[in-house]
Amino acid sequence: MNTSQAAGPYSPGTASLAGLGYVSGTAAIASSAKSFPDGGAWRVEIPSVEGPESVRAALDEAARLGVPLHRISQGSGVTMLTDAEILEMVKMCQDSDVELCLFARPGANWDVGGAHRSAAGSIGARSRGIVQLGAAVAEVERGAALGVRSFLVSDEGLLWALQGLRQDGAIPADVQFKTSIMSAPANPASFRVNELLGADTINVPSDLSIAQLAEIRASNDATLDFYIEAPDNIGGFVRHHEIYEIIRVAAPLYVKFGLRNAPDVYPAGAQLNSVILDSTRERVRRARLGLDELDRSPFVLPMSPTGRRDQPLPKRFPTGA
Repeated sequence: MNTSQAAGPYSPGTASLAGLGYVSGTAAIASSAKSFPDGGAWRVEIPSVEGPESVRAALDEAARLGVPLHRISQGSGVTMLTDAEILEMVKMCQDSDVELCLFARPGANWDVGGAHRSAAGSIGARSRGIVQLGAAVAEVERGAALGVRSFLVSDEGLLWALQGLRQDGAIPADVQFKTSIMSAPANPASFRVNELLGADTINVPSDLSIAQLAEIRASNDATLDFYIEAPDNIGGFVRHHEIYEIIRVAAPLYVKFGLRNAPDVYPAGAQLNSVILDSTRERVRRARLGLDELDRSPFVLPMSPTGRRDQPLPKRFPTGA
């Protein structure tokens, strides 16, 4: 059971091992002194919540298991939802004080080009040409008009274009952009570039070590997004046992719970309904497992109150140059 004393290094079982002369190397890594504006160190995100039924399943399962939810994110894109579906998702999340984040697509991995399949030089989910760039902008404009205030972005140019539109008032100022794992920065300099281009929260690769996460945090104030458990197509890492140390050195961050050994459902649809709903419920259960692991630590790492979505004051490149 954790206590209110100042957070220090902790990994499960290491105190017992220390008695045998085996000492963890993460103990020498400094704790982050940074937080969300409300003082919290972490928030919870459930990804791949693909439609109204999936949102309802996530909210119901979170209530049943006592999992605090700060953000629900979707991966199939705004285009794969009707206006009525988006409005229903927005209302459910507003009623539950949970942020809804929809993906701004399309990207190269859905396009006619083949580079995203290449062994080297893949452009992944980035926007391919101005037609895809414009289509993704249109998705954000449509979603924002329907009340969505958070969007996933997987292309640096799209992020920069959206930042310009937000700066000009064409996109509401309270809209937030989170960068996707599909374009994740892996070092402190590229992380900073994402923030300067307009990112409000930044997804980093799920295979970064505790030390590498601390390096990013030491040089940057912006919020991290991090998969505690990652889907197979981005590595399939299961790092529940490291959740305390990840938060300790990288706060503020959203802890995300993907699902290993689950199919990629993008673009989602009724043909995958049972898989989508079962996977959504299991992601929430995985979050419960991670939070239980966190609660077994001897220290308190404070959670942001649910309903909060404010971020550290961002740094931006000047637009219009």
